[in-house]
Amino acid sequence: MKRIVSALAGVSALCLAGAAQAEISGGTVKIGVLTDMSGVYSDITGKGSIVATQMAVDDCLKAECAGMKIEIVSADHQNKPDVGSTIAREWIDRQGVDVLADMSNASLQLGIPPLLKDKNRVGLFPGGTARLTGDACQPDHVVQWMWDTYVQVAGIANYLTKPGTKWYLVTADYALGHQLEADAKTLVTARGGTYVGSVRHAFPAVDLSSQLLTAQGSGADYIALANAGGDTVAGIKTARDFGIGQDRQKLVAFFLTAMDVKSVGLAAAQGTVLTEGFYWNLDDRTRAFSERFKAAHGAVPSAIQAGIYSSVRHYLKAVAAAKSDEAKTVIARMRELPIEDDVVRNARLREDGRMVHDFYVFRAKQPSESKSEWDLYDLVATIPGDQAFRPLSESACPAVKR
Repeated sequence: MKRIVSALAGVSALCLAGAAQAEISGGTVKIGVLTDMSGVYSDITGKGSIVATQMAVDDCLKAECAGMKIEIVSADHQNKPDVGSTIAREWIDRQGVDVLADMSNASLQLGIPPLLKDKNRVGLFPGGTARLTGDACQPDHVVQWMWDTYVQVAGIANYLTKPGTKWYLVTADYALGHQLEADAKTLVTARGGTYVGSVRHAFPAVDLSSQLLTAQGSGADYIALANAGGDTVAGIKTARDFGIGQDRQKLVAFFLTAMDVKSVGLAAAQGTVLTEGFYWNLDDRTRAFSERFKAAHGAVPSAIQAGIYSSVRHYLKAVAAAKSDEAKTVIARMRELPIEDDVVRNARLREDGRMVHDFYVFRAKQPSESKSEWDLYDLVATIPGDQAFRPLSESACPAVKR
């Protein structure tokens, strides 16, 4: 197991703040970044997640957290739930880690919340399965920040589906893909569309030719990739080889990132419809944040990396305001404090642990329309958070129902 320890940038970070530290366990706020350093999600999490966490720490130390002692540890969960859970438990039991961040793997995500509740710790999930704030919610210990499987589907499906519209899915055969598929069935049907069917593939995918030929033969208006990372990239490349998306049938990706589009190239990705909670080129503030991140990491931030920055930054603000790192106290203060940073817009933290904010539908540009290396998207629609995310009235979270 590889562990990376990220040193704090300034000597001042090592100083205590006296009375302000009185209720912070061990006098130090310890953040554990549990990420994918070498697998299919490493481009959108990985080292960039550690960079985003460090940026949040540095920014807070210059403001609300001045004088506090904050430490970061990080490790590769290898996309294995047992490995991730073992690391998390060791961090909490032996190293006194107060809060876990990232954990962008659906199978891992469902195993961590019970541990956080049992050990009275906080989990900052930038995204993942909607079950984290649904039936598996732990709102006193878990927040879900940037996206979830529901909003990734809802943003596109609600925008594109008209009565009679036919959809067919190519689905990764694991928890993330299953949830995307389930939400797609519900949302497409609710809008009067027809869910024609789906075909599943192994995770990670080796060859998607058979699945995409099956999807093409379905006659569906929209062929949607219900997967992520390298699987989505492979799906887009193969779909273009078969002419999918170049005529009546349109290609949709439920989880496509700027890194993925850059990897596959606009020649292949052009016209693909997608939804994200963050894009570096939305406004002056996202551009300024992304330039700082790019200077440290060499690429613009993914929505996950941006969400890690935003959630860690807000968590640290809450710790500073509460003068405590006790989980329930900090979560309660996170709900009270306004969410204000360079990443999210019109944001608030709900009682089920879901942070709602503006969400966006994009279309990948044609190569001739791109003006720079990372100029990849056209903004198609901005969806207010209360419309984009699953309504609280439909929540399956037991705490909310009570």
